[in-house]
Amino acid sequence: MPTNASQCCRHLGETTEWEKPYRCSQCGKCFILLGALKQHEIIHTGEKPYHCSKCGKSFNRLHALKYHERIHTGQKPYHCSQCGKTFNHLGEFKNHERIHTGERPYHCSQCGKCFNLIRSLKHHERIHTGEKPYHCSQCGKSFNHQSSDLKRHEKIHTGEKPYHCSQCGKCFNRVGNLKQHEKIHTGEKPFHCSQCAKCFSQSLDLKRHERIHTGEKPFHCSLCGKCFTQLGNLKQHELVHTGEKPFHCSLCGKCFTQLGNLKQHELVHTGEKPFHCSQCGKCFNRSGQLKVHELVHTGEKNYFS
Repeated sequence: MPTNASQCCRHLGETTEWEKPYRCSQCGKCFILLGALKQHEIIHTGEKPYHCSKCGKSFNRLHALKYHERIHTGQKPYHCSQCGKTFNHLGEFKNHERIHTGERPYHCSQCGKCFNLIRSLKHHERIHTGEKPYHCSQCGKSFNHQSSDLKRHEKIHTGEKPYHCSQCGKCFNRVGNLKQHEKIHTGEKPFHCSQCAKCFSQSLDLKRHERIHTGEKPFHCSLCGKCFTQLGNLKQHELVHTGEKPFHCSLCGKCFTQLGNLKQHELVHTGEKPFHCSQCGKCFNRSGQLKVHELVHTGEKNYFS
């Protein structure tokens, strides 16, 4: 018989080790209770003995069935004391509470960033590992998020556009794009620059604009180190290094690195001269030509002589 607390603890630990008489024949895991072994064996057999009486869905654990049944009953036994929101799963309730407490217990071991949900951490970690476990069955493209990135991408192949504008009937494959579009009709510009009070309909446009004030250039060329305020400008710049000219003239086949240069070139074929002198009405197919011409009226042409 143990005579002190430490001996007692050791004895209990030893007893726990010894008294697991029920062993799984598939994986060797041991259990204290026969019921626990039986529950475990279902993992190997794939058996789902617990059935929902409402919809027939089957589960391998009784508590999973109990959780599921709340979908049909509408029962939400977990109440948030801060905002009154209710939940049918304890886990969802615990996750929600972190909104109020600000707790972020899940830490990235690579960069130290913290998250309030374990799934958010798992998604984030794929940035470091490069893992993209979700694959498009149509084209093979891979994604690191299933519900957002892959599902959104699949609509490209199906042509599905389930989100409809009630004002003009235009359809979109993303709810975010519909929300953005609706601001055209409302004229709403909810995003305000704190520096100059300019307003924008999109958060992204505000972020881009704010870089004018901050001078921030977060997009870096990996080949020469040049920095840009916008991702599009970086992508355009990278073509200088690759030599890629993705924009082709459909009339003569000439290729360009920039879409703007292609548009400018196409005016040669169409004869269009969209740039008009406000003084004399003369037309030009390039804005640069108009600028030079306007110096005739201002008397500044000697600058070029």
